[in-house]
Amino acid sequence: MNPQATITDEAFQAYLLQIRALAEGPFEEMQPEIEVSNRFPQRFYDLARDNDLYRFYLPAEYGGWGLSELEILRVQEEFSRGPGGMRMHLHHAADMNWRILDDYGCPALKARYMDKFQDKSIYCNFAITEQTGGTGADIHTTAVKDADGNYVLNGEKWLISHTDCSDFTYVIAATDPDSDKDSRLSAFFVPTDAPGFELVPMPHMMGCRGAGHAGLRFDNVVLSPEHLLGEEGQGMEIAMHSLSVSRVHIAASNLGMAQRMLEISLARAEDRVTFGKPIASRQMIKREIAEMQTYVHALRTLVHDFARDFDDDPHGADIEEKAAIAKLFSIYTTRIVSDAMLEIFGGDGYFEDNPYGPVERLYRDARAMWLEEGAPNVQRITIARACQQRKGELSYRY
Repeated sequence: MNPQATITDEAFQAYLLQIRALAEGPFEEMQPEIEVSNRFPQRFYDLARDNDLYRFYLPAEYGGWGLSELEILRVQEEFSRGPGGMRMHLHHAADMNWRILDDYGCPALKARYMDKFQDKSIYCNFAITEQTGGTGADIHTTAVKDADGNYVLNGEKWLISHTDCSDFTYVIAATDPDSDKDSRLSAFFVPTDAPGFELVPMPHMMGCRGAGHAGLRFDNVVLSPEHLLGEEGQGMEIAMHSLSVSRVHIAASNLGMAQRMLEISLARAEDRVTFGKPIASRQMIKREIAEMQTYVHALRTLVHDFARDFDDDPHGADIEEKAAIAKLFSIYTTRIVSDAMLEIFGGDGYFEDNPYGPVERLYRDARAMWLEEGAPNVQRITIARACQQRKGELSYRY
């Protein structure tokens, strides 16, 4: 346990069980309605607040529990056993929602807002991707200073999550549009009720229902200088560091889903009898189970290894590469585990109602993870670049 934490180890272990019961109980009970409405009912937010899911991850100075990154990720594994849309909301809440402002906000902004994350008095989404460009040097959204020294934001963003419940948006925009270097970009803390800020509707997702998605449009949105995060020209650095940490939160989410898929597959394999024997006794089913367990265990070690490094130094040399490795391997894990789950369940796994658990929905929900915080090839580029620069070396804690 982090020695700076405000709860005991015993209380933390009980909390993990509490969150698992919440994810597989009340959260699951709400999901049929959410699958149709694609909106979280107020009861979800109330339960999340009542169970400290907006508090547990914050530093103690902001009303949180002062947990380590490893402990935060262990909580995330538990709530990720539940519906994917709720997981998406809570995973963002536990990371980019508050961390970017804490890491890069000016003292005035932090004093005004940081303690408001603990009960969801505020919530912040993250906006970098564009329809007209990408997520890097080709960003077209601009934030140019006017005669009064304010920044004027113009442009658009696309595929932005949590737009239905956010009070602010972290926006990456070009403050030096004519430059061809990463320093052309800066980051801003933008109120969603600012004049000229508009939401653009998007279709429903295949899975992860309820986590509201939209495009953003900025038409001469005026921002005072205090809304700049970090320094001008630091936008790409802020985005990449923040995404690196969030990628491990995606990996922890995949871990929670994969662990639950493994458990319900084991129960099904023990109960399903063919030719007088449970299919769990069949060699080919044993092979599937062995593969599932191997991938789940390996993913957990990757996530925990990253967390220990991060707790030592959030800006350490291995952070970006290890985050990308964990995210990439977590995609392999959910692919292997979800495919094996469907094979074990057979045709029964394709139906929405299943006594063993939400097999069909878990299969759908897992697919969103391919793209959150960067598709597999984005992770491969990150890994390969770091690997080549350092001749294949990575550090490990023993």
